[in-house]
Formats: sequence, C-alpha cells, structure tokens
Amino acid sequence: MKTKLALIITLTGCFLCGNIFAGKSKPTPTPTPTPAPTPAQVTALSGAIFTTDSNCSGVDLNIYASKSDVYLNGGPSHPGAAGLPDGSYYVQVSVPGGAVLGQSLSPVVTVASGKFVQCYQLSNIVLSASSGYTSPGFDDTTNPGGEYKAWVSTSANFDNSTNKTDNFKVKADAQVATLCIDKFYDANVNGVKDQGEVAVNGWEFLVIADDNLFLKRFTTPICSVVDTGGYHVIEASSIELNWLHTTLTEAEITLAANDNPTIEFGNVCLGPGGGLTLGFWSNRNGQSLETSSDFSALTALNLRNADGTNHDFSTTLSIAKNDLNNWLLSATATNMSYMLSAQLATMKLNVLHGFVQGGALVYAAGCGNTGVGNDYITITDLMAAADAALATDGYAISGDPNRPMQECLKTALDMANNNLNFVQATPCPVTFSQ
Repeated sequence: MKTKLALIITLTGCFLCGNIFAGKSKPTPTPTPTPAPTPAQVTALSGAIFTTDSNCSGVDLNIYASKSDVYLNGGPSHPGAAGLPDGSYYVQVSVPGGAVLGQSLSPVVTVASGKFVQCYQLSNIVLSASSGYTSPGFDDTTNPGGEYKAWVSTSANFDNSTNKTDNFKVKADAQVATLCIDKFYDANVNGVKDQGEVAVNGWEFLVIADDNLFLKRFTTPICSVVDTGGYHVIEASSIELNWLHTTLTEAEITLAANDNPTIEFGNVCLGPGGGLTLGFWSNRNGQSLETSSDFSALTALNLRNADGTNHDFSTTLSIAKNDLNNWLLSATATNMSYMLSAQLATMKLNVLHGFVQGGALVYAAGCGNTGVGNDYITITDLMAAADAALATDGYAISGDPNRPMQECLKTALDMANNNLNFVQATPCPVTFSQ
C-alpha cells in the first residue's frame, strides 16, 4: 500500500500538468531492438487514440485474449476526445517504459477529418522487433501484468511532441470487470447526481491499479474493461479556477469478475448572475433607475455608517440619490459593518430592479447555509444573513468577534455584485493541462 500511495502522489502532479503517457525521442528503427521512449516526457500532439475490438465499436477495451484481438482507433468517437490532426502516422508497440516490441517502418495510419479512416488491427500494421522488423506482429511483453503500450506518431523516430499513446493488456485467462466513470454537473450543489443533471464530457481522470500494473488517463464519460482487483480513481482539476468540486476527488474501488460499477463525481462552475457594482449604483446610470421605493427598502435594512450608527434615506429623492452616492463611495472596511452595509445595499438594488434573482445560488464558503459543506446560499438568504449580522453588531472593527462573519458575508456579496460567484445553470467551458 505504501508503494501505491507514493505512486499516486507522484502521478497526480504529472496528471495535472501534462500527458504522463508521453515519450522521449527514439532512434530510427533498426533491425535490433531499441529502447522505447520513457513516459517522463510531455507530448503536445492533440487528439486521442484508443484500443478496441474487431467490431471497432468499443472504446478503451483494455484487456484482450490475444494480440490479434487488439485494434487501434482514434478521434472524436472516443467520448470527450478531440480528433488527431489529419495526416499519416507511424505506429509502434512497446513494453510500458521499456523495449520496443514492434513498429512500422512507414506511415500506416491515416487520419481524415480528425478520425482514423478505418479501425486497424495492431498486429497487422507493425513489424516485430525479434524478426528485425521484417515480419508482421509484435513480441510478447515482459510486463508481469501483460501490459503493452501502443504509440501513434507523426515521426518515424517517435520524437517528443509527436506521439499519442494508449496502454492495453493481453491476458488469455483474465478475469475482467467493467469500470465506468461519470462526471455530472451538480446544479443544486448537493453532491448527488439528481434526475436531470447532465454529464460533463471530457473531464480527465487517472486510474491506478493497486498492483501498479495498470495506469491510464481517461476522459469522461467512459466505461473500460479492466482486470479484477483494487483501483484508485483520481479526478483532475480544470485550468479554469471557476470550477468547484462537489464530491470527493478520489475514489477507491475493488472489482470482482463481471462487476460493472459506475463512479460518479460532481462539479459546478461559477460565473455571472446579473450583479451590478456599487460603482454602478453611485453613478448617473444607476441613479437614473433609483426610486423613492428603493430608498424606503434600503432604510428598512440595518445599514450602518463608519461610526456604527444607522444610515437611513428619509429625505427627498434627489437628496437620497446624492446621499447614496457619497455613502457608497466612502465605504471602508475599518468598520466591517460599514463595508458590509454598502455591499448589502448594492445587492438590494440589484434585486429590486430585477438584475439578480433572489433565488440564485452563490458560493459563500464559511457563511453559506446549503449545498456541500454549507458553502452555498441563495441571494435572498445572503441578504437576510447580512442584515441580521448588522442588526446584532454595527461596529465590527479589528478584534470584534463578529467581524470574521461579517467579512465573509461582505465578500460573498461583493463577489456577487461583481458577477463572480453565481452557480451557473449549465456547465462552463473546461480545459486541462496538456
């Protein structure tokens, strides 16, 4: 177990920063075996390849009864995968991290419109190393788990940044199971896939076997035929910082023969929700919208001044507009109650004028009341919590025990007024390090 955990820690770093199945450059094929590229280098070739069966209908069918059963395919038919650049490609087979077992001496795979023009039988398009690269096929792996690595490259030398790879196993007596991984958009942020919540395609995962003989990078959704035994599934984090996990990012599972479980991971993304800043409500554009009823609603709140006293808007409309302008622009966090009041007043105006919906969920870690970890809250509840906090304490200066909560509420309102922390109804774009 210690060995496995050490491997997980090492590979997680690579997983988030590049393709761990990339390789070093290798000499031009010769009649004698040459070392295969190691997986330490990062490749930049776009797209994906995968092994499949003779029907070419399966994706990532990773275990085969014989070498002749292994076919190679690639492109968008892999869920969530991009197509390879159009052109011609060399192919080789190696031991993972070890010797070349077979390779083509000329391009043998053609990609058009991002897809392989056909499904290729792997043993028919490479020449075995033991024959001096003269006879079709590839040699047996020395990997104790029966694992191989297939390579597709634009270079005869399989140079850096020209490769895509896929691992597979050949085990005639293998006991197999099917492992499915699903990524769902957790729109209500409850950490559970509910009816109607959609899949997020193309999310990246790393799957590591307990025996360390199986290591593969997947994109969701995926169902993969694997050996029985224990597996560790690790979810990647996207480059975009507005994506949040709503479930655990790692899972352990033990598979018996013919098992077919699905591991589900949830995410949600944050973005705009119609908020307008205090700067808007203090300038002429905002002032042109403000009404007497707005100021009555603001006066009904427990808004505070810098010295902790109440701030009311009980004068004529024109005077109230000027008063609001000066009060908003003068707000500081020396007394956190004052800055919280300014952000609360801003959000109140956003809701009164229909720019923000009261039922909209926002991220408010530390002062939320719903969702995973109580890190989320509706705008209506957020405003109510802020108003209650101001009613309790109107002078939250440094050292005040109520200041941290007021600051949390202020930050959540500030982010919402700046259109940053609204839970989006549908998935946002997502990308990963290549």
